[in-house]
Amino acid sequence: MAHTTPYRVKTISEFHQLRNLPKPEHPLISIVDYATVTQSRENMPSSWVYDFYFISIKRGITGKINYGQQEYDFDEGVMFFIAPNQVFGINQVAVPTTNRSGWMLLIHPDFLWNSPLAKTIKQYEYFDYSVNEALFLSDKEEGTINNIIQNIQQEYHSNIDHFSQQIIISQLETLLNYSERFYHRQFITRKISNHKILNRVEDLLADHFNSDDAMKGLPTVQHIAGKLNVSPKYLSSLLKVLTGQTAQQHIHEKLIEKAKEKLSTTDLSVSEIAYELGFEHSQSFSKLFKSKTHLSPLAFRQSFS
Repeated sequence: MAHTTPYRVKTISEFHQLRNLPKPEHPLISIVDYATVTQSRENMPSSWVYDFYFISIKRGITGKINYGQQEYDFDEGVMFFIAPNQVFGINQVAVPTTNRSGWMLLIHPDFLWNSPLAKTIKQYEYFDYSVNEALFLSDKEEGTINNIIQNIQQEYHSNIDHFSQQIIISQLETLLNYSERFYHRQFITRKISNHKILNRVEDLLADHFNSDDAMKGLPTVQHIAGKLNVSPKYLSSLLKVLTGQTAQQHIHEKLIEKAKEKLSTTDLSVSEIAYELGFEHSQSFSKLFKSKTHLSPLAFRQSFS
């Protein structure tokens, strides 16, 4: 896949708009009938990043998608999974629209907020770059999955009440657990690719911001690359392919995540937080925070009060 900036789709409503679909009935979750998608391939981006989870069963399509740095094969398989902030591109053989069938399930992470699944969903391996084949389903297995999708769809088509979110999340957990069972049946070994570097970057940044090292200053791209025994240029190019962000942008994103955590869960002043995160001057921290979140640190904190 070319190293072009991927097109980021931030909301489920935007996804619907791009594919000429009616507005979603719920802003944070949607099930789309694949046969109704009629977008033109002309002038469409070659690579994409979604800010939401994407789970799909597709029939009547062959070809490959580029997923991270490798090809993801769905010539035989029918079900695949994409997590937020993962870069993919579609390179497929054209097929008649009448032959297409299946569905797409879109779930924004905010829908899972304050539920156990918000954390555990990241542990399902089939969302990872290391998976390079779609999931093949028997007719019986596909029927099981489709029944769960119908239950979810029926729930959010009904009048939303206090129980709706938890019922949908329970159904979603059931779908993910069945998928886990089917993937373990299908794959005995996994191809491990350069996505491991991304995992190590995440670990290094987490260790840095959770230790006293953070006070010594922000980690540099050169420092992280040195720890991984790769060049800074290679690291940035790799992360750009895997996440759509350069290494420097990735460092800043993790910094902002840690800053949000401290602002929302501690009584430390902005100056104290800036110091703990490695800033010599709190003004520099506040400027970076506002450029990334469009809120000052104090305004962000006040939104939780």
